[in-house]
Parts: sequence; structure tokens; C-alpha cells
Amino acid sequence: MTTRANATLITCAFLAVLGAVPCVAGQESAPSAKLSPATMPRVATIDERFQSYNIEMVEVTGGRFWKPYDAPAEASQPEAKERPSNQPDSDDQSRFQYRPPIDLANPRLRKLAAALGPAYVRISGTWANTTYFHDSDEPAPKTPPKGFNGVLTRGQWKGVIDFSRAVDAKVVTSFAISAGTRDAAGVWTPVEAKKLVSYTKSIGGSIAAAEFMNEPNIAMDGGGGAPKNYDAAAFGRDMAVFLPFAKQSAPGMLILGPCGSGEATPVTVAAIPALSTADLLTATGPVFNLFTYHFYGAASSRCSAYGGEANTTIEAALSEEWLAKAGRDEEFYRDLRDRFEPGKPIWLTETAQAACGGDRWASTFLDTFRYLNQLGSLARRGVQVQMHNTLAASDYALLDTRTYTPRPNYWGAFVWRKLMGTTVLDPGASPAPALHLYAQCLRNHPGGVALLALNTGKDTAQTIEIPTRAERYTLTARNLTDRVVLLNGTELKLGTEDALPVLKGTATPPGKVIFAPTTITFLALPDAHNASCR
Repeated sequence: MTTRANATLITCAFLAVLGAVPCVAGQESAPSAKLSPATMPRVATIDERFQSYNIEMVEVTGGRFWKPYDAPAEASQPEAKERPSNQPDSDDQSRFQYRPPIDLANPRLRKLAAALGPAYVRISGTWANTTYFHDSDEPAPKTPPKGFNGVLTRGQWKGVIDFSRAVDAKVVTSFAISAGTRDAAGVWTPVEAKKLVSYTKSIGGSIAAAEFMNEPNIAMDGGGGAPKNYDAAAFGRDMAVFLPFAKQSAPGMLILGPCGSGEATPVTVAAIPALSTADLLTATGPVFNLFTYHFYGAASSRCSAYGGEANTTIEAALSEEWLAKAGRDEEFYRDLRDRFEPGKPIWLTETAQAACGGDRWASTFLDTFRYLNQLGSLARRGVQVQMHNTLAASDYALLDTRTYTPRPNYWGAFVWRKLMGTTVLDPGASPAPALHLYAQCLRNHPGGVALLALNTGKDTAQTIEIPTRAERYTLTARNLTDRVVLLNGTELKLGTEDALPVLKGTATPPGKVIFAPTTITFLALPDAHNASCR
């Protein structure tokens, strides 16, 4: 029979192997909490495709996107001069760099994306607002037609549809709304959108859901492609045209909106003219199938000109204030949902560490705490879907831009996908503010419970007590800003022919479980016998 003292010895030995924290048998960490996985109540149910991702339209077409901090000089890429610029509002080479179209047929990219499926893949972003669809098999024009900034070809869009099928990721998108789509009175017309929808059908594809445009509250005056002096009334007029078009041309396509951004946590709005999402919703009335918004807790150092609270620091990355921002934004937009679209499901259709491509530590283990904490906290709030920006572009991507090598957030997403089900539970109060606890039904194991525990404290181990056996999956790094992640002390990496690692938990007996400082742990409790998980 295993005693609690023996369980502590086992846990200490495990932590010693990780090298994560000194541990002496009998020595107490912070006060512990006794968990009761059998009686954890259900608090929400999330979409099976809850953990999803973006591939920006400019990735598909090729063009200028947020320049990675370690990117080579653009002078070594002469092909940039031969392509449309796809530049939203600036040719600042310190922030933007040309990137060729993403190879959506790449075997590694497909294998890694499929491992996160089923999911949604959102093809959108600021650049989508001004992208012309070249609906022909003839060569695309060297420069975009008047009123557009970029060109999407049939072959590129077919690559999106083929990718979505291969990796089980339903397509979500938005449409062009720039001057080239508008009539003489400045009202949007569905000519461009109809071409894209019709071509998608012709190749046997489908668009599962769409926002009319990307971020209408900050799209005016040229920065996002909308006409100068675009306002809520204009958005309402455009939506009055878009809705009957969508109903007739794509009757199965869910209408998402309003796609507001940056109001609860001012990131870009301080420097860019902005509309009120409340005014947009007043102008449209209750027309959306699902309520959507975007969230970034900061603007990256690329956009330091925004200043003030728009930027953040590496020292704040584990602070309670930083980790709480996602919840505060959700509360802001949930209030708007309740006022204007009561009862509609909420989707977060674009999010990452920081806007403008992410900060330097967005690609390190340090940001995995924010990534997983946001998944856990917003799932508990009932947000149905979160779409990470991006899958493979710039510093906030899940995969390295050039090699598609998994970054720490990818490994966090990979473990989440293997263990966390769609029924969200309340694990009870945490024994300490630095220990963030989240619980969901254990995927593919009736009655089982999966627990996520993030110890964001830098000095103190945290402890809980569990009544049943568990399998433990602890993510660590030798340094918080490393790009190499260890699972139970072993490096996570791709194998021969890019084989994904087989996840193996460490057997953990009932009793105390210790979480070292700055570690992330998933506990699978297959014998929980939670009635909500059957």
C-alpha cells in the first residue's frame, strides 16, 4: 500500500529528474488543496474544434507580413519585387518582410496541423480586406486591379481547400471590402465574394463560416482597406447587402461577427481611428449566427509607437495581471453579446501573445503559460472556439516560419488536444494565486477527468491532493526563454519522417502531487468516475 509519505518521495524523485526544484521528502510546499474529480460539476461545453488556428490571407497569396526578429535581410529575396506588395498601410521594412506563398501541400505542415484536428482554419486577417480573387486559370496580373492590394489565384485557394480536407480543418474566412468591391456610391457589392464562393463550390469545397470583413472597428481610413470615413452606418448598409448574398449563395455558411478588436485592452486603437463595436451592432441589428471578437493582450515591440499599455515586457509574462487580460476582454465582449445578440455562441477568431507578429518571447516556453491558461480560462467561460494567430507565420506562430519545426506553444497545443475533452468542469478553488487549475473530461475515456495545472510562481512549489491514480504529463524547459520543451524530462521533438512523439505519462499514485515553480502539468485521472464525463 502506498502511503502519503511514499507518494511524496515518488513525486520528489520525479521532480529531481526534471531538475526543476529542490525537493525533500516531508518538506511542505505551499498549502495544498484536496481535489474531488468525481464531483467536479460541469460548467460549460465547448466545440470539438475549440483549439483552432489562422493562416493569414497574405500567407496564401504571398506578400509582406510581420518580419520575424531573426529574419535575413530582404535584399536576399529578389522575388519580392516581382509580386504584388499586399502591404496594408506601410512599406516599413523594419516591421514587414516579403514572404512567398505558403506551401500548404508540405507534408510536415500537414502532419502537424492534422495532429491538432479536428479544427477550424481561418483564412483572413487585415490583408484579406483588400485581396482580389483572380477567378481564372490564366496567369494572375503582375499588379492588383485598382482598388485592391493583393491577388489570390484559383490555385492558391484550391490549395486551401485541399489542405482543409487533408488535416480536418473546416474553412473560415472573410471577404474583400476595399474600394474595388464598391459601387459609385461607396456601397459594397458581392461581385468579388460571389466569385470566391462559386469557385469553392466548383472544386467540391465549402466555407463553414465567414465574417463579412476583418476587424471593422479599426478598418477605416485606409489602414484596413475600408473607405475613408467609414462608419457604423456604412457597416450596417454593407451588411444589409452581404446577408442576402450569403443566404442565397452559401446557405450553409455560418455568419460570424462583428469581429471587434482592441476595445477592452487598448492595443492598436490608441493609435488608429476606431469605431465602437456597440455602434456597429446597433447598425446591423441581431444578424449573426455566432458572436466573434479578437484579443491581443499587447502590441509587440514592432508596434512600439502605440506606446503605453499597448506594449508589454518579458518580466510581466507570468504576472497575474497579464494572464487575466484574456478574461477581461471576454467579459467586455460577452456584455456586448448579451446586449445585442443574446444567447449566441462566442468565438474568439484571432488571438496570440501580441499583435504585430508577437514579441521575441512569443516563440519560447515562457508564452506557453499564457497560451494554455487562455485556453483553460476561456473554455471555462464557455467560449466555443479559439483561433490562434498563426499556424506558421512570424514569431507568434505555433510552427517555425521557415522549417515548420514545432515551437513550445505547438507542444502545449498537442498535449491539450490529446487529453482535454469538450465538457468543462469546475475543479474548485486553487490553494494559491500562482497555481492555475482547469479541468475537463478526459478525452476518449468515459468518466475520466483531465486536469491542467500551471504553476506560474518562480520560487514556490504548489501542492494538490488527488484521491485516485493519475498519469502525469509535465512540461518544462531548462530556461523559460528556451524553444526546447521537455515532457517528463525528455525533449519533445519530431522523429524519423517527422513522426510525432508518443505521449507517455508518468504513473502517479493517489495523494499529494507537487508542481515545481514555472512548470505546466496535465494530470489524466481515468478512474475519476465523474458522471458528467460519461
